Amino acid sequence: MSQVDLTLTDGIAHITLSNPARYNAMSFGMWTGLGDIVESLVGRDDVRVLVLRGAGEKAFVSGADISEFETQRGSADAVEAYNAAVARAQNALTDFPLPVIANIHGVCMGGGIGLALACDLRYCARTSRFRMPAARLGLGYGFDGIRHTVDAIGAARTAELFYTASTFDGSEAERIGLVHRAHDADTLDADVHAVATAIAGNAPLTLRAAKLAIAHALRDPADRDAAAVDAAVDACFASADYIEGRRAFMEKRPPAFTGK
Repeated sequence: MSQVDLTLTDGIAHITLSNPARYNAMSFGMWTGLGDIVESLVGRDDVRVLVLRGAGEKAFVSGADISEFETQRGSADAVEAYNAAVARAQNALTDFPLPVIANIHGVCMGGGIGLALACDLRYCARTSRFRMPAARLGLGYGFDGIRHTVDAIGAARTAELFYTASTFDGSEAERIGLVHRAHDADTLDADVHAVATAIAGNAPLTLRAAKLAIAHALRDPADRDAAAVDAAVDACFASADYIEGRRAFMEKRPPAFTGK
């Protein structure tokens, strides 16, 4: 049975994608469920960072659930609906106002790479296996997906990724910049938790302003909203958290931020 699960602990929202019989391949229902959950977390004061992973350690996401293609992608209308669900889920991650981390164990292929690239930070096991198999399936890959890949690893490596459909490990993913860091498989969860915990202890308004500024920096100049970024920065300086941060620094203690 495929599903998307949510747990929340100490400001860290953990989203787990589960379809173990198919290496966590994304069903249509999982794409829809992921979009629903991520959107439901927007604006919650008890969420500071989001961590996305696949169930178990065999796979992050192996791609789309091909067993559904005849029913879910067998006609032009079905393809349009399916693509809209994928785009909604990926955009929900990209547009989530706080940091999103991909915790990548095992297989990460096709739509799994797309999901990972929708996250702000990506960490994998050295033994993880990556592949973009679209050219072996006859699938077209949309502009946004290609753009996210080019933003992450550059046009030359994106071309190799899509043209060859070759498989590579986590160490190579780190070398080409697809992930931020590759870890030993048995320490990956603890290492990701340490990063998430550090982020959760930082000022939420600062995190929001930084993510917004980064997003606008990647846009074409005509599409940037400098006023929105300036407003987010101004909100940081007008906040109680700014006062708390200064006091904590002077008193040599950890700050207790509230997001206010």
